[in-house]
Amino acid sequence: MKFPSNEEEWKHIAQDFDTMWDFPNCLGAVDGKHVRIVPPANSGSYFYNYKGSDSLVLMAVVNAKYEFIMCDIGVNGRISDGGVIHETVFYEKLCNDDLHIPTPAVPKNSHTALPFVFVGDEAFALRKDFLKPYPQRELTHDRRVFNYRLSRARRVVENVFGILSSRFRIYHSPINMKLEHIDSVVMATCILHNFLRKTTGDTYSVGDGNTADNEPQTLLTGLEKTYSRRATEEAHQVRDMYQEYFNTVGALSWQESRI
Repeated sequence: MKFPSNEEEWKHIAQDFDTMWDFPNCLGAVDGKHVRIVPPANSGSYFYNYKGSDSLVLMAVVNAKYEFIMCDIGVNGRISDGGVIHETVFYEKLCNDDLHIPTPAVPKNSHTALPFVFVGDEAFALRKDFLKPYPQRELTHDRRVFNYRLSRARRVVENVFGILSSRFRIYHSPINMKLEHIDSVVMATCILHNFLRKTTGDTYSVGDGNTADNEPQTLLTGLEKTYSRRATEEAHQVRDMYQEYFNTVGALSWQESRI
């Protein structure tokens, strides 16, 4: 599992997102899922999540080719929403500007530079370097277009989880192991997933809803959606810049039919 360590590696991922999913300057799609477990004895409600089962949370960042570039497993399921990302080394480095993210770049057909960003769903907080959809209660036509374009990139990670849970039967029922062994087994499946993607490509993924326009299917439970996280004015401005781009010089001829 290769996590980018310099600007050129990030730019390569961003180019793939632009080419494959029509989202420029995207560094990765981020999501988390609850992995069901048989909890340790006398653990009480420590692992009990909002869906009524015991779990550990698997956080992941994936590239445009359905490959993991970061995985983190081990946070107890009681932390059910996007705040779980705060427990990862990835997010710590993001907040401390230690990821070597490239400076803003001008996407095709435009004269305005856009910052490089990660994308996620409503469970996460909006940041200048992390975009999420506009809330449903605040949608306009242009915001619907933005949400659709973001969903095409974001659903790559949903599909990865769908492939992972479909292909590895250990996810079909609660995992009954020591916690440290669960961590190792889950990480092993993620690494094996990457190996199979690189060596067999789409053959490995056939039958798993492997397109970002389809509703992905997964046996893993998603994070709880939240809408109350405050964001900076700069974060809102960055999202608005992408909204304008997707509705003007970056518009796709067929996007109107999808919203």
